[in-house]
Amino acid sequence: MNGNHDSCTANTHGGKVSLVSAGPGDLELLTIKAARTLATADVLMLDDLVDPQIVSLAPQARVIRVGKRGGCRSTPQAFICRLMRRYAQRGAHVVRVKGGDALLFGRAGEEIGFLRKSGIEVAIVNGISSGFAAAAALGVSLTHRDHCRGVTFVTAHAQDHSEPDWAALAATGTTLAIYMGMDRLESLSAALLLHLPAHTPAAVVQAASQPDEARLLTTLGRLAADARHAGLGSPGVILIGAALAEAAIPALQPSLSLVEACG
Repeated sequence: MNGNHDSCTANTHGGKVSLVSAGPGDLELLTIKAARTLATADVLMLDDLVDPQIVSLAPQARVIRVGKRGGCRSTPQAFICRLMRRYAQRGAHVVRVKGGDALLFGRAGEEIGFLRKSGIEVAIVNGISSGFAAAAALGVSLTHRDHCRGVTFVTAHAQDHSEPDWAALAATGTTLAIYMGMDRLESLSAALLLHLPAHTPAAVVQAASQPDEARLLTTLGRLAADARHAGLGSPGVILIGAALAEAAIPALQPSLSLVEACG
């Protein structure tokens, strides 16, 4: 018999893994289903961007912090996968809590595939992505039909460190919701300026829905300089497109930028 306890064998002990979306940070934005799932957790595995107070909703769970932040000391993804499998194979209900929506830029695909291959039951609880929370903070529809054809969600942080095809994205005529791009703001702005007018409305919302939320409304031409001047950084969502002209904070003008700290 193989002595490797992490071997991919069928789960016969009734354990399972739930991937729970914690939303953008405000605990009031958790779904009822998420709260119910948390209450039944035996093991709680928390991302860095999750409100620490979420542990109060899982009173019987062992808490393990498995944060992954760009440029910071992070828990290796392979280790997280093996840890989920190990506890589930022991019969535990493992609740893996992810910021935003678990299925959007959260490596859920890798985890789902790994667990299914190991014979582990996986449940998914959707939530509010930070892109939608950022739009709500600005009071704007990302799909305002007077301005765009839809919305495109894109990460600026690819696994191979390559840049997105900004030319193709600019040509879509959609609002761009850019995740994990604050440390590449200068390069992505410069790339988009090759294909979009400098007066294209743009915004950054840092820590959307959280007490330290900050909002910047500007133009693509001024985006990098204004964000740097305002001291904005991660976690921040970048929004670019004509729909941002409808933002419910002072009217956008080509030369105007506004930073608003909330809370």
